[in-house]
This record gives sequence, C-alpha cells and structure tokens, in this order.
Amino acid sequence: MKKNILLTLLLLGAATIQAKVTLPALMGDNMVLQQQTEVRLWGQATPRSEVRVTPSWNGQTVTTRTDGEGRFLLTVATPAASYTPYSITFDDGSPLTVQNVLIGEVWLASGQSNMEMPLRGFSGCCIEGGVDDIIASVDQKGVRMFNVPRRQSFEEQTECDGNWMLPSVATAADFSATAYYFAVSASKALGIPVGIINCSYGGSAVESWINRATLENYPDIPTTREAIEKIEPTWERPLLMYNGMLKPTQNYTIRGIIWYQGETNVGRHQTYAQRLADMVALWRSEWGLGDIPFYFAEIAPYDYDSNTQHNKAAFLREAQFRAQSLIANSAMISTNDLVEPYERFNIHPRRKREVGRRLSYLALNLTYGMSQIHCFSPQYKSLTLDGDKALIALDHLEMGICRNYDLQGFEVAGADRRFYPADSVFIRWEVNLVEVQSARVPKPVAVRYCFKDFQVGTLIGGNELPLIPFRTDDWEE
Repeated sequence: MKKNILLTLLLLGAATIQAKVTLPALMGDNMVLQQQTEVRLWGQATPRSEVRVTPSWNGQTVTTRTDGEGRFLLTVATPAASYTPYSITFDDGSPLTVQNVLIGEVWLASGQSNMEMPLRGFSGCCIEGGVDDIIASVDQKGVRMFNVPRRQSFEEQTECDGNWMLPSVATAADFSATAYYFAVSASKALGIPVGIINCSYGGSAVESWINRATLENYPDIPTTREAIEKIEPTWERPLLMYNGMLKPTQNYTIRGIIWYQGETNVGRHQTYAQRLADMVALWRSEWGLGDIPFYFAEIAPYDYDSNTQHNKAAFLREAQFRAQSLIANSAMISTNDLVEPYERFNIHPRRKREVGRRLSYLALNLTYGMSQIHCFSPQYKSLTLDGDKALIALDHLEMGICRNYDLQGFEVAGADRRFYPADSVFIRWEVNLVEVQSARVPKPVAVRYCFKDFQVGTLIGGNELPLIPFRTDDWEE
C-alpha cells in the first residue's frame, strides 16, 4: 500500500514538472512587443495539454493546445505603444509570468561585423563617442536589445540563448552600435519604445543567411556538409547562420529589418544583388508579415588588398544600389563620407552613430510617414555631353546641394577609357546639373564618382547625406 502511494506521488510530481510552461529566450522579461497587431507567442508545455495566456494590458485569456511534442504557438492583440510595463501569464496548471514587457516597435538588425560591432568597439577599432554613449544609455528607457549569440548549424534550430537587455553601463557596451543608434533615433522621434533583435555574425556572406533549398539554385555554392566544412575562413560558410541564428527568431513579430553586410561578398558582386533579393524574399515569406521594410547600409570605403577583392568594392556598392530595384519596400543609405583618411585599412570605421541615424531616417520617413525627415542621398540620374564638359543630372535634390565648393571624387574618361581626376566641378544651379571637366580629357564619354575601393567624395545633399558613388559607363572590369 505504501509503495502504491509513493508511486502515485512520484507520478503526480513528474506530471507537475512536465506541466510547467517553458518559453524560448526571446519570450522573456523586458521584451518589447510590436504594437497594435497580432503578435505571436510560443513555447513548450505538456504534450496535448491546454495552455492559457493572459496579457495584463487587457486581461483577456487566449487558450490553445500543445501539439504532440508539447509545442504551442498563438497570437494576442497588442495595444498602442507606451512606456507602461505589462506582464503576460502563461498557465497550464503551473503559471509562468513574464514581467516588464513594453509595447512599441520591433526591428531585426542583421549582417556581418559592422552591424555586430558593439558600442565598446573592437580591439583596434573604436566607436566614435562610444564610451560616452554607453554612460548616457541609462537615459534611454525605451530602447531594449536582444543579442542572438553567434552560432553555426547544419540543421535548422528553433531556439537560441540570450535575454532582453535594458540599457545600462553594464549592458550597453555589448549593444550593436549601429542598431542602438537606429533605435535611439527612432524612439526619440516616435516617442515610444523600440526593441532590437540583433542577429549578426562578423564575416558572414549573404549566402550564410539563406536556406539550403535556395542555395541549391546557385551553382557556385556548396550545400553538402562535407563541402561546406572545407570552406575557410569558417565565418564565410553558407547556410549555417540562417540555420543557427535566424531560424530561432522567425516567430517573433517584427516591424522591419535593418541590414549592414557586403564586405565578404566583395569580388562576387555579379551575383550579389539577386542573392540579397532572394534572401529578403525568403525571410519575408517565412516571417509571413508581408513586404516588411528592408533598409540597408552601403559598405564603407576600404582599401581591399586580397587578390579576389582588390579594386572590386565599387562594383559591390553598385550591386547594392541595384538591389533596391529588385526588393520592394527597400532603400539604401550611403556611407561614403563616414570614414577618415587613416581608416583606409580599417574595415570597421568608427562613425556608427551616423550609420544608425541614417537608417532611422529611412524608417521614419518611409515606414512611419515623417516626410519632414529627408532620407535620400543624391544619386546619379543621367549624363549629357557638351563638348569638353560632362553634365551630370542627379535625383533626390529636394533639399538641394549643401556643399558647392571643393567638390572631390569625380573622374572623367574619353574614348580610350582612361580616367583622370576632374580639375573642374561646377554646379549649374538654375538647372541642377553638375558640370565636370578634365583638361586631360577634351572629349569626355564617361564619368565616375568615388568608384574605387577607397575614395571619399565631398558632394553633400539635403540632411547632410552624401552623393552615392556611381559610374556612367558599363565597361568591363
């Protein structure tokens, strides 16, 4: 009899242990949920059991049942954004409550090391003003960040480690600098909380963030484990960051994506624009939230010295610019002016504050309708030849040209296809044309602007945004 009672107690105890709801790291204290939508919440409990979820903002319980493996996923309606801290209780007989939840705007930040680069910087690579901004972060009550740990996997993962972090001297040092500055700018302008899921991996190629089925369409990319394991350095391996880092985030309801990547694909620019478009289409399909915004940063000037990359960065930037036309609801910022001369051989330039802010300008204008915030750089439109002069027409001069003296970065070529620096650059204000000349090219046929690995131009448009590097020719490399 005593044995039967003991067995019953043990079984009841085991059932109680099984019944406790467990949540993925992303579903934790301090998280930010997307406002005024149906957000997805998910986790694990006893297989084929009932789970009741009650958010404190409305007190309404939503009920679901777990599947045969104990997984559940449901949606709850969120209110308008505010700084009111809420809680969410998950209950299948043993309640679990997530605390200090804010409702606001949620963005995914992804890419390689320039997105990953934290406010404290990297060894030998500083963030301009990073230490002071770490100290000041304690005042940014509406900004929260979740860092997805670096992970490579040959199999699709469903969970990751980590936790939602509030800004403080202890935590902000590890915030993605670009993503943090984006969030601070957006939070201030909107007056609401902004949460960032930082899912970036230094050195990763665009193919690192694409699934196996898509990669199998690329003849130059291996997809078998044996072939992928032969790729060095390891951070350039395809597929593995998609499986290990991106997949665990895809149930989380987000507003949009910011992206800073491309350095590793320099030298493979012929395929980059389409593959970036393929990646965005894949992500949007799997998130199931429609054509959510995709805003990305042009790679900064850097003097590549590898055999495969040297003198190829300009072509990668050109591919990035072209990708905008392949990706609906996307836009690119230029970083051409955000390097110092001494950073010629530093692939991690320090001025991340401007990068993040420029990405926020795109979001504030295009996503949130703040048309007062000019977000577009001047960009090449057309070329007209007039004797020894080349006349460049530009788009996005709504705010004019804000620097009209000492305009550097232009080159001119004749029929021999040899480029020489322009020795005269003049703005024709009455027709908004840039007149370019070189005494060494009496009959110009082509113009380039900062079309090199490392060249910083000085033509600046509205909101202090730089002219995007371009070429008017389509000559082979």
